[in-house]
Amino acid sequence: MSGTMDPMATEMDQQELAQQLLAQAKEQGIDLVGPDGLLNRLTKNVLETALEAEMDEHLGYGKHDVSGRGSGNSRNGTRTKTVLTEIGPVEIDVPRDTGSTFDPQIVKKRRRRLTGVDEIVLSLSAKGLTTGEIAAHFADVFGARVSKDTISRITEKVIGEMTEWQNRPLDRIFPVVFIDAIHVKVRDGQVTNRPVYVAIGVSVNGERDILGLWAGDGGEGAKFWLSVLTEIKNRGVEDVCITVCDGLKGLPEAITTVWELAVVQTCIVHLIRNTFRYAARQYWDEISRDLRPVYTAPSEAAAKERFVEFSTKWGRQYPAVTRLWENAWSEFVPFLDYDVEIRRVICSTNAIESLNARYRRAVRARGHFPTEQAAPKCLYLATRALDPTGKGRARWASRWKPALNAFAISFDGRIN
Repeated sequence: MSGTMDPMATEMDQQELAQQLLAQAKEQGIDLVGPDGLLNRLTKNVLETALEAEMDEHLGYGKHDVSGRGSGNSRNGTRTKTVLTEIGPVEIDVPRDTGSTFDPQIVKKRRRRLTGVDEIVLSLSAKGLTTGEIAAHFADVFGARVSKDTISRITEKVIGEMTEWQNRPLDRIFPVVFIDAIHVKVRDGQVTNRPVYVAIGVSVNGERDILGLWAGDGGEGAKFWLSVLTEIKNRGVEDVCITVCDGLKGLPEAITTVWELAVVQTCIVHLIRNTFRYAARQYWDEISRDLRPVYTAPSEAAAKERFVEFSTKWGRQYPAVTRLWENAWSEFVPFLDYDVEIRRVICSTNAIESLNARYRRAVRARGHFPTEQAAPKCLYLATRALDPTGKGRARWASRWKPALNAFAISFDGRIN
């Protein structure tokens, strides 16, 4: 007879037990939740049973076992302790020993909350809630008082984790790296806008890898970007085929310095958005239609011809628009040399815009951050909470397969 448990039978046993407990609670008029609710009592029993098992292991004999007489250490009653759990505060009796050597692991000494509570705090913080709002949430939902200082200490724990994540080894090559910025408000004497830059690499398997977050002060140039890209290279990235960015000052020069063979591609969507800054709203649709033949042209020569036509029509009325495209031309045209599948994925930073949307939701709820370090921490928590089921990774890989096949041909020998 096999000793292996039948998962189906175990699940049925658990369901029957749950039904019995619910029926008993209903019969006795016990609520499901609340200080004296069924879940609270079950949690108390489970924790106390686990602590007693730990004490048995620590002493080497069970409760009331005669073999413990004269052993030199024995049980010495219990002490009452209230711990904060995912269902609210639970009062438990923690066993003690005469030698005061018992060090419980389920509910550690001087700990007043279970680790699951920390995860709730981090999850709420990732969604943009302030320490005050999180404290209010625990009071409203769990009937528990959690101070702002406690919440701050919990979130501060991720600083070490964030540093480790920021310095982790990376893949040897990325077919595409997207670089973009999100602006946050930081109080430094007065509230000012600060950029936080994010880089996303797409691996040879089509998986998204957020390479890191870098806080800037708005005056970044080639030196700043050289240090950021050198950091990425030192973490193992030897080659990048195409880097998509938004014409950030000094970035194109830094990219080709770090990865000599990398192609720098400006984001077409950002270029079009910047175009509208110089034109009256009433002409946006018409300008958009006239620009489309430029960025969908089959070659650079054809794109140049279409741009001349565009400049002839709009250049006199909006000279800043034609100057914008002329200045960005060298970083605009590279994608015209590639297969349509590659064009589709590199002509914009849509791949990074969805991430920025999550970041903006977290940032918008805060209003502004008290320190420079608080902003990257909030964005890291939002990053940490991405794709909890793993379904997003599968969608990314599936969406990128056609483009990666085209990359394998266009960059033969580099990503294979």
